[in-house]
Amino acid sequence: MGFGSYDESEQKDQDVDADDSEGVNVHENEHEGEVSFESEADTDDLIDQLSDMKDGGGD
Repeated sequence: MGFGSYDESEQKDQDVDADDSEGVNVHENEHEGEVSFESEADTDDLIDQLSDMKDGGGD
């Protein structure tokens, strides 16, 4: 057998004893709410700032 080869017969009948009670509950910390931003900058100011950052001049 060459590099990276494997015998598929070794892959059969693998039993995994997994305990589902220790799983992660992905819905445990769900939040529904709103996000708001307060800023005096208008769209043109924000675009100028973005351009400066892209050019590397936003020091």
